[in-house]
Amino acid sequence: MSRVTCTIDDNQIAIVSLNRPEKLNAIDMEMFKAVNAVTRELKNDKRVRAVIVRGAGSDFCSGLDVKSLLTSKSGALSLLFKWWPTRANDAQRFSLGWRDIPCPVIFSIHGRCWGGGLQLASGGDFRIASPDATFSIMEAKWGLIPDMGGAIAFRELMRKDHTLEMAMTAKEIDSQTAKEYGLVTKIADDPYACAYQLALECIDRSPDVLAANKKLYHNTWWSSQGKALLLETWYQIKVGIGKNRVIAAKRERNPDEKPNYLPRKFK
Repeated sequence: MSRVTCTIDDNQIAIVSLNRPEKLNAIDMEMFKAVNAVTRELKNDKRVRAVIVRGAGSDFCSGLDVKSLLTSKSGALSLLFKWWPTRANDAQRFSLGWRDIPCPVIFSIHGRCWGGGLQLASGGDFRIASPDATFSIMEAKWGLIPDMGGAIAFRELMRKDHTLEMAMTAKEIDSQTAKEYGLVTKIADDPYACAYQLALECIDRSPDVLAANKKLYHNTWWSSQGKALLLETWYQIKVGIGKNRVIAAKRERNPDEKPNYLPRKFK
């Protein structure tokens, strides 16, 4: 059985499901490979307007399947291997790969969202959680630190003291606390339905605008003022001369007769 399933529906929304429910979607080597393959495919698929990621069964993801990974130490070490020190390795791409997909990526979270599962979800643009979801940076329980892109994602989402508290204690927090910390965007009784509604709201806009906004803020959130202003102007020129800008204006003027957007051109 495939560790990850991915389907694209009639609204051009990709539905990605972690598919190891009998193990609470714990992450083994096969899941690492499957998730990284899916993010590479979605990055280059211009049909896709938005992505929703969820977990099959009772939980979103309970974290690493440590026992499984330790059966092959060479395999586990291969996840950490880098050709270039400042580039992401396979373990880090598991989370950071979602940032490279040029459309909104929304995580629907229920049950456990622990360890590697939390780092996975932190790579998305939005996280919608059920009221009973729990969150933990639990690597300290195994004598480890979070090493799947958390050093980038957590600093953008949380205050430093909250990040240190969670990473040092491996404590579990509930959805409301996670929202207060900045890990959760919204809390909803049906997180998947809420995530889908958000996806529909996003895809009502130009795919070039979605891609440009995502790239702009990922590239400038921690950059210098000069770089931020430069990219803001450059990306505005790129979307402004595009055909989808004209279509967006027509859709705004005539909401009852909305022409379809063209496939994404922004890179």
